Amino acid sequence: MMLQIPRVLTRDQVAQCRDALDAAPWVDGNATAGMQSAQVKQNQQLPEGSPVARAVGDAIQDALAHNPTFFSAALPLKVFPPLFNRYAGGDGFGTHVDNAIRLLRGTDFRIRSDLSATLFLSDPESYDGGELCVEDTYGTHRVKLPAGDMVLYPASSLHHVTPVTRGMRVASFFWIQSMVRDDTERSLLYHLDHDVQRLSAERGSNDSTVVSLTGLYHNLLRRWADA
Repeated sequence: MMLQIPRVLTRDQVAQCRDALDAAPWVDGNATAGMQSAQVKQNQQLPEGSPVARAVGDAIQDALAHNPTFFSAALPLKVFPPLFNRYAGGDGFGTHVDNAIRLLRGTDFRIRSDLSATLFLSDPESYDGGELCVEDTYGTHRVKLPAGDMVLYPASSLHHVTPVTRGMRVASFFWIQSMVRDDTERSLLYHLDHDVQRLSAERGSNDSTVVSLTGLYHNLLRRWADA
């Protein structure tokens, strides 16, 4: 499942993040690339150990913790600390697949990358190109979202970023290990949860159908989750 989550960060939060990021030192993006990615990756990145990266990443994780759509869609067990990249002057990232296991350098923290996330931190009108293109069985989906919006997609997907030919594209990217490994099962749970919430708002949480569907949701989650 591929899902856009709007307004993960407010406009003020985006501005605060950009002020910190724009003043920080950046390095060649290949510092965190895998063997395949390094051959097609051309961008800049904030070092993983950067104090700015940690501070802005903490603010993003705090926002995610209060975002019900993110929790419903991702069912997160672990979230890799957000990283940051920027593209300008023809930078792009060729077609690749994210590594299945991500390690946090200098620690024993590791995750299985079930989901990839890109949180846009540049207004789409401020740059040309820079679309995130994600391939699935229905074709290629091109994503270029407002600053503060985020897209979630299976980490197993082939994807690339088209060259930025004007302006600068700044974004945060990270991975999630879900309590539910299978994307199809996770998608079914998300849509069921969405419908339960809608019916609950219409009929009340004590409605018999709402109670029954809520029980179905939790029994499926109990069956599929690895918490």
